Amino acid sequence: MQENIDSKIGNKIKSFRLKLGLQAKKLAELVGISPAYLNLIENGKRKLDGDLLLKMCQELRIEISDLVDDNIITLNNSKSAISKNLDKKDLKSQNLKIGPKIRAFRRQLGIQANKLAEQTGISASYLNLIESGKRNIDSNLVIKICNELKINVSDLTSKSDVNLENNISELLSDELFEDLDILGPEVKDLVASNPKIAKALIKLGDNFKQKDIEIVNKVENISGKIIDKRKAAFPGEVVSDFLQENKNYFPELEKFAENVFNEIKINNRATYLSLCNYLKRKYAVKVKDVLPKEGKPFSKIFDQKNRELLLSDYVALETKKLYAAAQVAQEGAINIIEKYLSNFKFPSEESKKLTKVALLNYCGAAILMPYKMFHNECIKQKYDLELIQNTFACTFEQIAHRVTCLQDPKLPGIPFHFLRVDVAGNISKRFSLSGIEIPRYGGACPRWNVYSAFSRPGVIQAAVSKMTNGEKYVCIARTVEKGVGRFGQSKSILSIGLGCEAKYAKEFVYTENLSLNDKKTEIPIGVSCRTCDRLDCSQRAFPPLHKKFDVDINARGVSVYVSDK
Repeated sequence: MQENIDSKIGNKIKSFRLKLGLQAKKLAELVGISPAYLNLIENGKRKLDGDLLLKMCQELRIEISDLVDDNIITLNNSKSAISKNLDKKDLKSQNLKIGPKIRAFRRQLGIQANKLAEQTGISASYLNLIESGKRNIDSNLVIKICNELKINVSDLTSKSDVNLENNISELLSDELFEDLDILGPEVKDLVASNPKIAKALIKLGDNFKQKDIEIVNKVENISGKIIDKRKAAFPGEVVSDFLQENKNYFPELEKFAENVFNEIKINNRATYLSLCNYLKRKYAVKVKDVLPKEGKPFSKIFDQKNRELLLSDYVALETKKLYAAAQVAQEGAINIIEKYLSNFKFPSEESKKLTKVALLNYCGAAILMPYKMFHNECIKQKYDLELIQNTFACTFEQIAHRVTCLQDPKLPGIPFHFLRVDVAGNISKRFSLSGIEIPRYGGACPRWNVYSAFSRPGVIQAAVSKMTNGEKYVCIARTVEKGVGRFGQSKSILSIGLGCEAKYAKEFVYTENLSLNDKKTEIPIGVSCRTCDRLDCSQRAFPPLHKKFDVDINARGVSVYVSDK
C-alpha cells in the first residue's frame, strides 16, 4: 500500500514539474538532492520525508494537498514516513508559531473556532489550546486544517512574511531606535510568532510619520518655506498592504472577469467597442468619447444619473479599454469587491475608497487579460512583456501589473515584485512577492535600474541585482508616459520596475543576455542609504545608521561618508 502511495506522489511531482517546464536537474538542485534521487522519487522508488516534501511543494508552487490526497492522510495516522518526518522535523519545534498563524487564517476567512474544530474532528477547547500555542499539533491535523482553510502547509511552517519583516526592519532602522541595537533574527522571531503585533507597529510607524508630515505642513504654511518635499501618500501604502496580504490574487474577481470575456471576446481579444456594447446591453450604460473643456481636464467621469461613462479623448485607447472594463466591474462585481474589502481593517475611508478603485482596475485588467489565456501567453513568450502587449493590446504598465497577479496555486506564474517611480525617486506603487525589500518610508537605492531607466526612455533595461544579504534578483525596468495626448501639453514620465528571484531566470526572457554567475556584471544594491551597510558605494547620499563614521578633512573615500583609510 505504501508503495502505491509513494508512486502516486512521485507521479504527481513529475506532472507538476513538467507543467512548469522545469527540468529534473533544476528541481533537484533547488531542493538539494541529486537528479538520480529525484528520478527514484518520481518513479515511486524512494520515500519523501517531511523536509523534502515541503521544499518540493514550495519550488513547484503547489499546496501539499495537491500531492497528498485523503487516502494518504488517513494512512498518516499509522506509519506513514511523511507524517512522522513532517511532525518530527517541521512541526514539533514550531507549535508556538503555528497556533497563532492558524487563528489568523481562520479569522481572516471568518470561520468560527467551533466550526473549524468540527470540520477537523477535534473539540473547540483543544483547538483553542493549539491556537494559543499550548498544545502540540501532529502533521495529520495540520494537513486537515490546511485543507479547511485552503492554505499551504508552508504557510504555517515556512519562514514568516518577508515583506512584513522588511517593513519592520525599515521602521526599526530609524535613528530613534539606534541605541536598542535590534537585530535581524529578533525581527524574524517577532513576525513569525506575533504577526499582528508587527502589523500594529507598522501602523504606529505610519501614524507617527503622518503626524510628522502634518507638523511639517503647518510649519511650511506659517513660514512660507519648503522644509520637506517627500510627502508620503499613506492611503497608497494601505493599498499596497492590502494587495500584499492577498498576494494580489482575487479568485472571485477572476471568475467574474472570465465570464465577461467569454461574452465579449472578438478573435480572442476584448476590444473597446465590444466593451462599450456590453455596457449598453447589460447595464444600460452609454460610453461617450468627449473632448474636455479648456481648463477642465479629466480622464473619466461616470454620470450615475444619466448612466453615461464619459472618457477623455486625450487618453490612449488602451486606457479607455481599461476604464470601460473597470466600469463593467463596478456594475457587476461590486458585491464581490465589497466582500474582499470587508475582510481588511482600513485606517480611513479614503484608503478604503482608493483600494476599491484598485480592485475595480484589477477586475478590469482581468477582463482584458483573462487568467488562463494570459498565463499561457506568459509561459509561451517567457514573460516578454512587449510581445504580450501585442497579444492583448494593452499598455506596458498594464501587462507588468497583470503578471504579478498570476498566483493561482493550481496555475501559478513567477512571483514578481513591481514598483513605479517618478523622476524625483518617489515610489507611487509597490508590491513584492519575490522577497526583495522595497522601501516603505522613502526612496529606494539609486543603483536600482528602475532609476537608470530614465536615461534611456522607452528601452527595457535588464540587470542582475545583488542585495546586501547575498540574494540575487533579475530586474527589468522601462519608462512609460502618462497624461494627456495633445500638442503643447507635456506628459509625465514614470519608470516601471519588475523582477524576480534569480532561480527563475530560465523562465524569464530578459536573462538570455545576462550572466547570473559573473560577479563583474552583477549590480550590488541595497534598500536605502540609511539601512545599507555598503561602504564602497559612490552613490551614498546618507551615512548608514548602524555604522559609525569619521569625517577626515584631509582624506575622502568614494563618498564624503566613507573614508579611504
